[in-house]
Amino acid sequence: MNIDRNVDLVDLSNGLENVPVFTERSSAVMTFPEFQYSPDNVQGPGCTIDPSEVTLPGCSCLSHSCFTESCSCLQTHGQAYDSAGTVLNLSRTNSGYCLPVFECNALCTCSDACCNRVVQRGPRLRLEVYSTENRGWGVRTLEAIPHGTFVCEYAGEVISFEEARLRQLAQRSEENNYIIAVREHAGTGSITETFVDPAMVGNVGRFLNHSCQPNLFMQPVRVHSVVPRLALFAGRNIDAQEELTFDYSGGYSNQPPVEMLSTQNDAAIQASRTDGLQRKECHCGANNCVQFLPLDLSIIK
Repeated sequence: MNIDRNVDLVDLSNGLENVPVFTERSSAVMTFPEFQYSPDNVQGPGCTIDPSEVTLPGCSCLSHSCFTESCSCLQTHGQAYDSAGTVLNLSRTNSGYCLPVFECNALCTCSDACCNRVVQRGPRLRLEVYSTENRGWGVRTLEAIPHGTFVCEYAGEVISFEEARLRQLAQRSEENNYIIAVREHAGTGSITETFVDPAMVGNVGRFLNHSCQPNLFMQPVRVHSVVPRLALFAGRNIDAQEELTFDYSGGYSNQPPVEMLSTQNDAAIQASRTDGLQRKECHCGANNCVQFLPLDLSIIK
């Protein structure tokens, strides 16, 4: 695709991604935010685990690509992708629930081209950060994206709940809240929470806008660390030049998004987060728009 529109496009990632993340910097109408680009999560205040540290066990496969019959990773966690790298079990994206994905990691002996290595390879699509008409900066794709394709991560500082709360309360009304809270349920009473803030350190995912009828869905993917990567996949076939969006409340459905709260304890957690915080109007333009942006994202498994 020819992306030359007689404008000065530069690589936002400064070569840190496999494919340039294009943006029009020199003639932008809005002031471009100052932040440090990082393709991966980094350890932030209050986080006790370094996301870059390899902590998960690896398989001993010697083949070019792993097979379920012989791979300990696939036997333990199940097969997440097909041979083309498309995420499987796409039907679950309409349920409001999301299962985590475990990829082969740095301790595995399979090749870097293994079919169980997708998110760790980074974005492979040409994306552009651009100035939208009424929603600030946004991200659009410069090429068509098939259903189930990995698009990018939502990467940033991994911080504690206390730090996330302090940052939210310190924000001025005109500032954007980038903090995402992912809550994973692994059985009765077992809840794992991950807070990611790409405001100061982040990747292209920080520019993705919310939509009540999105074309991307998010799910946690674990690679080398127990800290999940927040991976975004195409929830349907996406056309070139289409803006990329996801539902900040964590769902993916044609129905209006709802708070995904399964227990009274969850409700108490949500109330403690949102107390004193002002919700912003949603300008996604979807016919099922609920008028206000969610305050955080919760993924239940």
